[in-house]
Amino acid sequence: MKNSVSDRSFYIESEDDDDEERDNRHIEDGNDSDFSGSEAEQHRQQQFEPSSYNTQWPQSYRQSIDLYTSVPSPSIGFLGTPLSRLGSSFLSSSFLSSSVTRRHTPETLPFLAKPPVPTFGEQQQQQQERPSSHSLHSAVPSRRSSIRKDDKSRISYDHHPMSRHSSFAQAVVNGINVLCGVGILSTPYAIKEGGWIGLSILLIFAVLSFYTGLLLRYCLDSQPGLQTYPDIGQAAFGTPGRIAISIILYVELYASCIEYIILEGDNLSSLFPHAHMNLGGFELKPHVLFAILTTLAVLPTVWLRDLSVLSYISAGGVVATILVVLCLFWVGLVDDVGFESKGTPLNLATLPVAMGLYGFCYSGHAVFPNIYTSLEKPNQYPAILLTCFCICTFMYAGVAVVGYTMFGEATSSQFTLNMPQDLVASKIAVWSTVVNPFTKYALTISPVAMSLEELVPSDKSLMYSFFIRTGLVISTLVVGLCIPFFGLMLSLIGSLFTMLVALILPCACYLSILKGRVTRFQMILCIIIIIVGVIASVVGTYSAVTKIIQSLSS
Repeated sequence: MKNSVSDRSFYIESEDDDDEERDNRHIEDGNDSDFSGSEAEQHRQQQFEPSSYNTQWPQSYRQSIDLYTSVPSPSIGFLGTPLSRLGSSFLSSSFLSSSVTRRHTPETLPFLAKPPVPTFGEQQQQQQERPSSHSLHSAVPSRRSSIRKDDKSRISYDHHPMSRHSSFAQAVVNGINVLCGVGILSTPYAIKEGGWIGLSILLIFAVLSFYTGLLLRYCLDSQPGLQTYPDIGQAAFGTPGRIAISIILYVELYASCIEYIILEGDNLSSLFPHAHMNLGGFELKPHVLFAILTTLAVLPTVWLRDLSVLSYISAGGVVATILVVLCLFWVGLVDDVGFESKGTPLNLATLPVAMGLYGFCYSGHAVFPNIYTSLEKPNQYPAILLTCFCICTFMYAGVAVVGYTMFGEATSSQFTLNMPQDLVASKIAVWSTVVNPFTKYALTISPVAMSLEELVPSDKSLMYSFFIRTGLVISTLVVGLCIPFFGLMLSLIGSLFTMLVALILPCACYLSILKGRVTRFQMILCIIIIIVGVIASVVGTYSAVTKIIQSLSS
């Protein structure tokens, strides 16, 4: 493999430069130890044969998360080329997996140093006894021969040709759609809880989450057959690791649906504060009434077997988020609400709550493996990830600063609740916030439902599916009504689950899968990130739970 990109390129290389020089000389000399075309094809077929990773629970993770994130996204003319339609049936038994080929190509982040992680082929080299360069090359196929530039085929586990190839722009849209969700509504509230100095936590989490996002990619490239986050967990810690990570990811999705119910109740109540209903002698207040109506509205969408239409609509979440942000700026600048609040530098008492809110902002790691394996040019993944994190962090910080300086200590857990309701921009912002969860609720809860449906007998799957999905929806309503605190629930999710998914588990899986092949610096860095994640998780979870109990008792 020729090093044609220079030392500045983000490239997965062997730690031994002498071995690389021998590789180059070996290729240039046309040594017969290189695989022939037929041998390379046989190697590829062996590498991508169905493995145990796609036979363990949950088998539906890839399919459901792809639809949840709309990978690839609908056609957006000014961002990229049109995409093929998603699968015809959401409950299809075949996986809608994207490419599982591992392309060891030069990365397109010129300012980053050489990565520390050996590729799968190089790991094999390190495991071999290397008495000579000839014996080394005879044991391991070269990457030039095993993965050819003109090989455009995509291999899935069901051995059907793949039709989905996400471009750079499409992957960026998907990444932003996942990262920049409802969490942006609470960033001004996070400054209120943590103070101006606490805003630095947002930047710290951005850097750490970006790095752990890259670690997930290295884990995927370490072994053939890895496609999803649960696959990585299984490769790192066996079946218990796969199950544990899957449960964490599904509970995080379930909790997000609870947040949607609370969000709808809060914002619709602000639009119609006098709405109420008497039901069986009980008076339903606006918050309760709209939470129930929201549940009834989304329930039929959860029963749908084909959610591809909703996945197209939900991709508009990026547009909705940008629209809400623009409305906030418009209210402050054009409608003369003004920026007067100076705020407090640091609020130690409630800083852990802010920590959880900032952590929730970067809860997209469950989807990053899907985005990576769907790319037409996977060497663009670091640049895609960097673009998503930069855009989202800029939006988070901008909204946090503008919202808090506008509303000060009166800032609510959602800044849309603070915006003057008589302004047109405020109404646009609130309605954009209200409409978005209706398209995302079914896509968010369906991965949880599909994982549970795998556990029931196939001959009764239709009946069980109805009860499982209905029960999940009703349970989110019950929890949302029992704990109707959007900001505190968001902080709890960010502290308890996002710290695990975004910081702790990627580093733990990376060290487990590539143990013995990482440098001392990489190991120390991962351990530091794990410690930061554990401290943030424990402190933030304790603070959020304490605040919730206090709010319920009062």
